[in-house]
Amino acid sequence: MLTFWLGVLALSIFLYVTLDGFDLGVGMLLPMAGSERERRAMLAAVAPMWDGNETWLVVNGTVLFGVFPLVYATLLSALYLPLFAMLAALILRGVSFEYRDKSVRFRGVWTHAFFGGSLVASFIQGAAVGALVEGLPIVDGRYVGGAFGWLSPFALLCGAGLCLGYMLMGAGWLAYKTRLGVQRRAFRLLPRLLIGVLAFLAAAFVAAVRLDLPVLERWAGHPAMLIVPAIGGIAAILLAAGAALRRPLLPFLAAVLLFASAFGTLALSFYPYIIPYAITAAQAAAPSSSQAFLFWGAGVVILPLTLAYTLAVYLLFKGRISQSDLYGEQTER
Repeated sequence: MLTFWLGVLALSIFLYVTLDGFDLGVGMLLPMAGSERERRAMLAAVAPMWDGNETWLVVNGTVLFGVFPLVYATLLSALYLPLFAMLAALILRGVSFEYRDKSVRFRGVWTHAFFGGSLVASFIQGAAVGALVEGLPIVDGRYVGGAFGWLSPFALLCGAGLCLGYMLMGAGWLAYKTRLGVQRRAFRLLPRLLIGVLAFLAAAFVAAVRLDLPVLERWAGHPAMLIVPAIGGIAAILLAAGAALRRPLLPFLAAVLLFASAFGTLALSFYPYIIPYAITAAQAAAPSSSQAFLFWGAGVVILPLTLAYTLAVYLLFKGRISQSDLYGEQTER
């Protein structure tokens, strides 16, 4: 049963990072639009699914609370302030998305609020991952680092890196979903963002070596695992080729594959720890009876329904947006 819940947690985290990641990326790219019409096209590209993407964040919290309560309590203790700021940013982002459509006089304010909410939420998620990779100050299963024990230059570097990664996926999504000016702008941005992401990965590796992080020891002892980051290298080549050849869907799929490689690299680096390198999954798990009880509700009903809903939305709204889909067009008329 524990293996099942670890799989659910990994799946829900990956789906959140990729699905909400690209629409957060679009939010951060919004100020780069050349006109109001282009901004409407960018919003229309994520309008049908952006709020549904955040469902997977709720699934993550539910699994941690119900199945891994020790992890839930420890992460809240360590990351209370940044998680609170992230949730506030996501709320601001949702409000600004809808208010921007209804407002004319303050539309620019809500545009910047949407950008700011996307940027803050993305940066905090990356900083949290960086803090976990570097290692939180935990003694006997309890966090002892204080309100800012997670904060470090390495965490800030990872925050900036995830922003670049989300923007890369966002540009890939815009290349697939939009036309004309927005699509051309997305194709121009893709190579620059890819260079930025690769530069971040190189900087993070150098920082990890200089800090002598424990994560490197696992890779030194298991060189066969290098096949996972090698897949990321192939994804980067495919992304660059897709941008150069102006293939609408290939850059986005390659960006997702790049994220899958990074996610797999972290998962292999951490296993069997769920909070590296302090708490294992077995130590953090709830009693077997609790896991079995949650299985029949969350595992058999809620998870399949959420997967089916997500798939249905993406199938229903597949293809490029049209003139009639421009977000806010009806309000202007």
